[in-house]
Amino acid sequence: MNIDRYKGNIMPVVIESILFAFKEILAYKTIKLALLIGAGVTLLWSFIGYVIWDELISLSKYFIDLLPFSILRSNGAWILSSFLWFSLVLITFALIMMFFGTMILEKVSKEKYSSISLLVAFTTALFWVVVWFFYGDTLHEEFLRLLNWLPFETVEASIAYMLSLYFIYGAIIVTTLLVTSFYSEELLEDVRDRNFPYDKLLDEDEIKTSENRVRDIAIYTVVSTAAFPLLFIPIVNFIIQFGLWVWLIKDILVNDTAVLLIKEENREKLSEHSVGFYTISASAALFNFLPVFNIFGPFFGEIAMFYYMKELSKEL
Repeated sequence: MNIDRYKGNIMPVVIESILFAFKEILAYKTIKLALLIGAGVTLLWSFIGYVIWDELISLSKYFIDLLPFSILRSNGAWILSSFLWFSLVLITFALIMMFFGTMILEKVSKEKYSSISLLVAFTTALFWVVVWFFYGDTLHEEFLRLLNWLPFETVEASIAYMLSLYFIYGAIIVTTLLVTSFYSEELLEDVRDRNFPYDKLLDEDEIKTSENRVRDIAIYTVVSTAAFPLLFIPIVNFIIQFGLWVWLIKDILVNDTAVLLIKEENREKLSEHSVGFYTISASAALFNFLPVFNIFGPFFGEIAMFYYMKELSKEL
């Protein structure tokens, strides 16, 4: 695709990049790598969470004590509703694969089985999104009644438990993104070999790239910590968390792909294409709201950004 045809309207290139990424994350090698990294990171943070669980609970209670009960109650209902949705997605996916996984595996190749598993996870999450769209307000009201009825100590302990899980899940998301970034050159070379075997990649400056990754993670951590009290305000919490994810993903993915495709003297021109970068990053960040499926978000983002950056390189 010649990106010059779309001057003033870059969205067709962005959409093609997103569709290309959806196709590529269903490749067996991509799914295998995503599952290995996702499982490893999840096990690591599960162990760390187990070791420091009491400290996480204490930290959560410290923040909770700073809030008026009305805000705590409202946000607690939102947290409980989100946790219920998250749990139902995991349980539904597990039940489907438990009853039908072996039968599917007997009829299809392992490559297709991996793709089917991924589609089942996405469909399961989408089903419960639809349920929550129609009944989410009702569930929220029921949780509010429950929190009004329960003693404050019970409410505090329950929300502290949920917040601790939120800390661990956030750590899993950021670590998965970071580890995927370190493997991005290998991932993108494989994508190149399958689809664009005659395209050449530049030599990556691993030291500078790693410094940029560490800088981005540090900034994200500081801003997340400073903004944490705002995460107890419904709607605002979603905007802040999603915005932070999009910014972090954009910075890391643009850095990973630009060093492989764009000559250093031309990289300052990339700021002219920030709309495309943010659109792709927002699409990747949406994966974080889908349990199980979230581990594929960084891979989707890397591949989509790679395709988009490859098109930009033809004009820079």
